[in-house]
Amino acid sequence: MALPTSKYLAKNFIFLLFVISSVSTAEAAVACPDKDPELENWNPGHNEENRIEIRNGRKLLLSSSATVHSIHITDGGKLVIKDNVQPIILRTRHILIENDGELHIGSEMCPYQSNVVIILYGRADDGSQPNPYFGQKYLGVSKGGTLEIHGKKKLSWTFLNKTLHPGGMEEGGYYFERSWGHRGVIVHVIDPKTGAVVHSDRFDTYRAKEESIRLAQYLGRVANGMILSVAVNDEGSRNLDDSARKAMTKLGSKHFLHLGFRHPWSFITVKGNPSSSVEDHIEYQGHKGSAVAKVFKLFKAENGEHFNISSTSEWVQDVEWTEWFEKPDKARSKDMEKLSDFKAAHPDKICRQPIDIQAMTLDGTNLTTEVFYKSGHDYRFLCHGKDQTGEGCQHYRVRFLCGRSVKPKLTVTIDTNVNSTVLNLVDDVSSWKPGDRLVVASTDYSMYQAEEFQVLPCRACRPTQVKVAGKATYLHIGEVIDGIDMRAEVGLLSRNVVVMGEMERRCYEYSSKLCSFFDFDTFGGHIKIGLDFKATHIEGLELKYMGQQTMGHYPIHFHMAGDVDEKGGYNPPTYVKDVSIHHTFSRCVTVHGSNGLLVKDVVGYDALGHCFFTEDGPEERNTFDHCLGLLVKPSTLLPSDRDSRMCKLITEGAYPGYIPKPRQDCSAVSTFWIANPHNNLINCAAAGSEETGFWFVLHHVPTGPSAGMYSPGYSEHMPMGKFSNNRAHSNYRAGMIIDNGVKTTPASAKDKRPILTLISGRYSPHKDADPLKPREPAIIEGFIAYKNQDHGAWLRGGDVWLDNCQFADNGIGLTLASGGTFPHDDGSKQEIKNSLFVGESGNLGTETMDNEIWGPGGLDHRGRTLPIGPDFPIRGIQFYDGPINVQNCTFRKFAALDGRHTSALAFRLNNAWQSCPNNNVTDIHFEDVPITSRVFFGEPGPWFNDLDMDGDKTSVFHDVDGSVSEYPGSYLIKEDNWLIKHPDCIDVPDWRGSICSGHFAQIYIQAYKPANLKMKIIKNDYHNHPLYLEGALSKSTHYQQYQPVITLRKGYTIHWDKTAPEELAIWLINFNKNDWIQVGFCYPKGTTFSILSDIHNRLLKKTYKTGTFYRTSQMEKLEHRYPSKGYYYWDEDTGLLFLKLKAQNEKEKFAFCSVKGCERIRIKAVIPKTAGVSDCEAMAYPKYIETPIVEVPMPKKLSSAQLKTKDHLLEVKIETYKKQYFHLKDDFAYIEVDGVRFFLTDEGIQLVVIDGHHGKVVDRVTFKNSILQGIPAQIENYVNNIKDHSIVLVTSKGRFISRGPWTKVLEKLGAEEGFRLKEKMAFVGFKGSFHPVWVKLITNEDSAKIYQALPIPVVKKMKL
Repeated sequence: MALPTSKYLAKNFIFLLFVISSVSTAEAAVACPDKDPELENWNPGHNEENRIEIRNGRKLLLSSSATVHSIHITDGGKLVIKDNVQPIILRTRHILIENDGELHIGSEMCPYQSNVVIILYGRADDGSQPNPYFGQKYLGVSKGGTLEIHGKKKLSWTFLNKTLHPGGMEEGGYYFERSWGHRGVIVHVIDPKTGAVVHSDRFDTYRAKEESIRLAQYLGRVANGMILSVAVNDEGSRNLDDSARKAMTKLGSKHFLHLGFRHPWSFITVKGNPSSSVEDHIEYQGHKGSAVAKVFKLFKAENGEHFNISSTSEWVQDVEWTEWFEKPDKARSKDMEKLSDFKAAHPDKICRQPIDIQAMTLDGTNLTTEVFYKSGHDYRFLCHGKDQTGEGCQHYRVRFLCGRSVKPKLTVTIDTNVNSTVLNLVDDVSSWKPGDRLVVASTDYSMYQAEEFQVLPCRACRPTQVKVAGKATYLHIGEVIDGIDMRAEVGLLSRNVVVMGEMERRCYEYSSKLCSFFDFDTFGGHIKIGLDFKATHIEGLELKYMGQQTMGHYPIHFHMAGDVDEKGGYNPPTYVKDVSIHHTFSRCVTVHGSNGLLVKDVVGYDALGHCFFTEDGPEERNTFDHCLGLLVKPSTLLPSDRDSRMCKLITEGAYPGYIPKPRQDCSAVSTFWIANPHNNLINCAAAGSEETGFWFVLHHVPTGPSAGMYSPGYSEHMPMGKFSNNRAHSNYRAGMIIDNGVKTTPASAKDKRPILTLISGRYSPHKDADPLKPREPAIIEGFIAYKNQDHGAWLRGGDVWLDNCQFADNGIGLTLASGGTFPHDDGSKQEIKNSLFVGESGNLGTETMDNEIWGPGGLDHRGRTLPIGPDFPIRGIQFYDGPINVQNCTFRKFAALDGRHTSALAFRLNNAWQSCPNNNVTDIHFEDVPITSRVFFGEPGPWFNDLDMDGDKTSVFHDVDGSVSEYPGSYLIKEDNWLIKHPDCIDVPDWRGSICSGHFAQIYIQAYKPANLKMKIIKNDYHNHPLYLEGALSKSTHYQQYQPVITLRKGYTIHWDKTAPEELAIWLINFNKNDWIQVGFCYPKGTTFSILSDIHNRLLKKTYKTGTFYRTSQMEKLEHRYPSKGYYYWDEDTGLLFLKLKAQNEKEKFAFCSVKGCERIRIKAVIPKTAGVSDCEAMAYPKYIETPIVEVPMPKKLSSAQLKTKDHLLEVKIETYKKQYFHLKDDFAYIEVDGVRFFLTDEGIQLVVIDGHHGKVVDRVTFKNSILQGIPAQIENYVNNIKDHSIVLVTSKGRFISRGPWTKVLEKLGAEEGFRLKEKMAFVGFKGSFHPVWVKLITNEDSAKIYQALPIPVVKKMKL
């Protein structure tokens, strides 16, 4: 066989190269769209009148910057942006892609590497014709259109891995700021080796000369070589003596000798080196304007790092603009405009001497104002501009710049001199390049502590580090604190592909009243994708100045696009990934009537209105994965977007006469607004909203263009998608809310509110959204909520279950709320398991002059930022109604102060609703929670008001295993709720509660005709302790509902403050089969009755009659209750109608009602017209008094070996009473401490002394009457010798000497002055320097009794 010739080989080698080259070109064209050989270069230049049409299969490659009027890509046309070129800037009014048109910037396989900016320009009022679907300034994708944007691959966002301190030092700089209340000379002593503040002190040399002497001594003790920063805040000269002036002069000061009244003065020096001093001093005259004395000095630390110390002493006059005022009706247009006319029209809204004046026409055109000051007392001004005359200002409005009252301010900072900071991050951020901009989220209550930085070159930085310009103003946490992951999110704002709006310099009115709310242009660009688009994939994109304050124009908007994943035929599925959206004017990403969209790794920052927004209710299967939203502000678009001011001023769509209630109708702007629960949220962060982080809101029916897409109530029962590993912080109202619906009907005379205002809504998830099918709990897993002003989470509905969640530093950690007065999904429950609650973490926040809510912490009294108010009662879990289950949860660092009622477990403030006895807690752990702060039931005063609402009085929960109270199976109740209290209940005064046992249920009493009565209910064995109820419903309803918790197998009577209602419905709530109570209802004499029983199935909305009640003349016959027949007893002499209310059917564990429905008894009464008040108490008792009996014995207290904490409750019982056996009489008295009983055998008193540190009995002594009636020296000496910090228990027996000098010793133990002892006495006292809340004296003629649980150790609460 002949070998091929060299010529043959060469020929075939060339052919092979050609084939390889052709294949490579084809593959490149597929991977990189700008490599397509069919593309023709296109450089249209700059012409704002050039309307570009790309159609009929034409394929263009843009390789240079251009300005055109608009671009229309259709009929197979294609536009590709060339890569690997100089930056391209494309300015256009809009781009429309449809009918097989395509726009490509890179591809998924070949991300765009150069820089391109698409600028959408134009004003709303520039006369251009808006597209009827897309509007103006848009990038629009319509039917058949393709949009492919794929920028560089960059990390979207990560977390700080090391705390960023104010000032920028490697281990944290120092920031100190004070104003009023911190008067005098402030000294900081700073270590020159490290730049750390080693000590600081304040010397009020205005108040006293002793402070001046102390200052001189303090300066003398500072070691040579230490750095001193000394400055005056407010006033420090009045009592400044020579010793201090000379000491400061010796340090190097030249001005301290001459320091005068309120003079700002700052000074920095090195002790022992006067020549190192820097100093500034200024004389301040009067109370107006600002005056500043500022010094700074650079030092080098031992490690070679430079640090700068700066001190500023000043008087500050802040300024602010007033709102806009239109020209007063009575103002004249001659001889200029007069300020006095505006003051008369708007009293107390305009300052006496404005600093500046701005004017504009009513249509938004700015005017130049010329201001004159005439007659020594009045400002006048002229307007210069088009259509303005010399005789005043025409068709205008004006605002004034006013100075606030001056205030002192002292600032001391220590920071790096290079004005740069290295951020330590969790992930590899090597994709972040110099020039990129970042945002670091707030980790405090205020979302406005988010800070922007620009990346700088840094050769020494590791892959997880980045250097940025500037230094932090606020503290940003970068660690897990107290078990809570509080690491600040750090988001990338910059991308190499940018779409942005071109903006005006000021606001103009393209929408009603817009410039009343914003002083900047809000008419940005927007991207809108409509139904039947061909393909849309967006990644690596930066959007800024996008969105408009008009409906439907958002940075990214999928509008009525249907299914956009495989279900809709899209392969690959549609996505929005790795996108930075910032400084937007209407939302971030809007999903409207679209399903299956993936939104991943998107950062939304500084946005107006709901950021990640699902709109009408039918949106399902959308996934928000690893998205970050922060600094979300109010917007004018929807009621839920608006703040209180917008809500009051924007009433379009309302019925005439509508009066807005902002906190009810509006005020809901959220980072994630989810209108259908069947969407997925995974690994997302809501890091700062004006209201809420995540809000699941319910649309009873779909609204807008989605109307009719599902049947009424569908979304309320839709199972929740995946909600896992999300976090929310720095939100005002809540980190997360599941509650409320939106009004889906237009305004009317019956309901004047505009459509889409907030209304009530109840969530109850079931399989297939069918309430007749099994429940399908909504699972909230791995949720973190911290530093939210009001709530970490407020979750209302049926089965909502939380697992492995974290809550810290929220005003209220978690409230689980059911369906209100009746559960909408009876048998469901809410629960939280395996979760952590922290009351006051180690994240102290940053103290600034503008942060008004700063105060001491509960455990260590260190200053910290606080939620809502300095005395707000911080709570971990707040019980509302129920039923709820709390299991295996840890509570950490909840500590009350004297003046702030912090507690781990508490109850909703000012609660009118029901409280369920099936609220269960088990396996609870406390760490750094004083036992006094475990529970708090409330007391009248700040935040609790009168504590007189129905739900306040009936608070209860079940301590299943005793992990809260140390009594397994007990119920914790409000201390004065005698409906469920019995003789053996143990009071816990620190909790304002009691530990009880029993079987409890509820009755709901609905009263008709009239519906505005006050009800009194009395338990027959405690007839002296009635409970008054106002009713749970508003006074405008046609019936009222009363919802007491009652003890089963007991008798009660019910009375009214006016004539009894003509109709009553009594519902048996939480009654198991055969549970019963007997009730006597008060009616006027001559009343006749018709009484029947029925079952109401609330789910099916059907009622079945089950029986009739017949009158009997024998009370005993009430026991004869049959399924279809019962009896009532009418005691007309006392005015009481007696019924035995007994459940006939079985009940599920957590259901309020039976398996057949809610059992109820209906009473119709014919009442004489002349009847008076129906209050039968005086006639009912003593006739129907019952002896108090303990039906369910109190559980045994856990032993010390079973307790999980060192602090514990000490059970003390003191009882003294007369005992009678037939004709024999005797007295009985004892003191019992944790089950050990000490009897008193002789007449007199007995004292038992307990060590308040450990709870051990240390002594017991008896003083007979013979000692009490004599000189009291013996008992006085004994009490004087009791060690401080001792609990002293005292009881009496027999006819002891109840008067005389000896009784003064009780005052030493805490008894109030002026008390008078009777024959029987029980006393719990304390020998110490403070007065515990549990000190108590009971004295009566026949008996005295105290059962209490006292905290061990006894600890004095620090003052607020």
